Amino acid sequence: MPRLLLPCRPGHPAEESHAETTTRLGTRPQDSSQAGVQPERGQGDREIGQGGLYAAALWLHQNHPKTLACNAKGFAQFGYFKDLPEILFRLIEGLEVRKIGKQERESRSRNSKSSKRRRSRRRGRKVVVMKSESTVPREARIQAEAKKVEIRKEKAREVRHEKIVEMARRAVDRYNRDPEYRFLHDRISDLFAENLVSDLQFLKSGETRKISLASKWCPSLDSSFDRSTLLCESIAKRVFPRESDPEYESIEEAHYAYRVRDRLRKQVLVPLRQALELPEIYISSNRWNSLPYERVASVAMKNYKKLFKEHDRERFDEYLSRVKSGKAKIAAGALLPHQILASLSEGDGSDNEVAELQWRRMVEDLSKKGKLKNCLAVCDVSGSMSGTPMQVCIALGLLTSSLSEDPWKNRVITFSQDPQLHTIQGDNLKSNMESLEQMDWGMNTNFQKVVDLILKVAVDGNLSEEQMIKRVLVFSDMEFDQASANDWETDYEAIRRKFRQSGYERAVPEIVFWNLRHSGATPVPAVQNGVALVSGFSKNLLTLFLDGGGVLNSEAVMAQAICGPEYENLLVLD
Repeated sequence: MPRLLLPCRPGHPAEESHAETTTRLGTRPQDSSQAGVQPERGQGDREIGQGGLYAAALWLHQNHPKTLACNAKGFAQFGYFKDLPEILFRLIEGLEVRKIGKQERESRSRNSKSSKRRRSRRRGRKVVVMKSESTVPREARIQAEAKKVEIRKEKAREVRHEKIVEMARRAVDRYNRDPEYRFLHDRISDLFAENLVSDLQFLKSGETRKISLASKWCPSLDSSFDRSTLLCESIAKRVFPRESDPEYESIEEAHYAYRVRDRLRKQVLVPLRQALELPEIYISSNRWNSLPYERVASVAMKNYKKLFKEHDRERFDEYLSRVKSGKAKIAAGALLPHQILASLSEGDGSDNEVAELQWRRMVEDLSKKGKLKNCLAVCDVSGSMSGTPMQVCIALGLLTSSLSEDPWKNRVITFSQDPQLHTIQGDNLKSNMESLEQMDWGMNTNFQKVVDLILKVAVDGNLSEEQMIKRVLVFSDMEFDQASANDWETDYEAIRRKFRQSGYERAVPEIVFWNLRHSGATPVPAVQNGVALVSGFSKNLLTLFLDGGGVLNSEAVMAQAICGPEYENLLVLD
């Protein structure tokens, strides 16, 4: 199977993933079902998936442009439509354009705050000087200042106009001189146009539930996507070709482009977005009492819940009550576990109910796919795990413990010199999280002692092999003490020996080392059976370790991650 395997780690730049890209593309072209050019990414994997997906897409465009362009539909299916204009945007502006833009905004914000503080310190002295020494009439000073403001505004308008013109020039130049980019641009335009036309038919027939999200993620006119890629014009010309209206046949190209762009906005995007009942439509028009909360996506719910309480508290509280009683549902699919927990630390705690319900929905959804039966999370909350890895470790530890069965349910083990089997305390999500945060931990970890503790609990409890844990999920940063006496013996080999000596030779668990931070340490060889090395913190990866699989190794993890039906139609074409 040909593969594109990108090591993507949270908190690390996309160009690092791009530099680490390794490939094996030995299958002949058009070997469809076995073509595995598949960036590992699923619905909801936004935070860890974005950098890796775009790095992989740009690599594909450079090395296999036809494969990328002809698989655009597949990318939209296992990612989302916005990925497609984002790929074009990064091809023109550069892979790290988002990161650079964020840094520039933060720099401007810091400079602005610093300038305001300096002006504030000087304001009193300057006012005194102006009042005592100025002989210019007040009206003249006001007019002079107004003129300066207008000059600055005009200069800013000129700069913006020049920037827009330059963006359009780059887009046209890239489209005209680069046939591979032009092919990708045309394929993406075709895909959006086909879905928009189809969605208009669904809207006309009243089948609104079948409407895709193409209108949501189609660039809005004059947005940064549109100005950088000119994608709206391409889409509009496909939705409203010249032959569709006699008036278009004789008008100039510029006038034709203007007309169809305007029709795209008024006759396509606006009605379809209204039909999707996107919360932004109701928020912008101040129609809070009409907002359908069951249609609000998980990320939007997380972002707007305070506004919902502020402007529509009675209806929103009623909706949450119906979710609690099982009469309504709340979306959670696009949120990662640590994102839900993060909202518990925001504000005054009055909106923790949304996080509780989204967490419950996430656990229910994963349970329906098959519980993580007899699994145990080992949570490294040592000093080396500070920052995002610590937050993710706690979230994944809670999730795994919730999905496990007795005697491992609601239990985790922490890394320390004297590890303990920790029972998670509390009757709500926030207290559960605090229970993990307050566990004892040391600056170092000792994995062999953790294994000793697991075996001691099993032996003391006289557990059968069926009751033993099937998988140990280690959430760490991949830094482990060297516990084996034999230099050639890896940690996993030592585990097998200890299980055999304790009478559990046939119950050796699969070990999953979950890398939450970039690290060069590798506790086992990549081809070692019984061990899976996982990078990132996507909840969807948890489903790879549900019951029913064989003994896993690193390549088996990758193969299982990309074997879903959404990948079956991907092709290697060049």
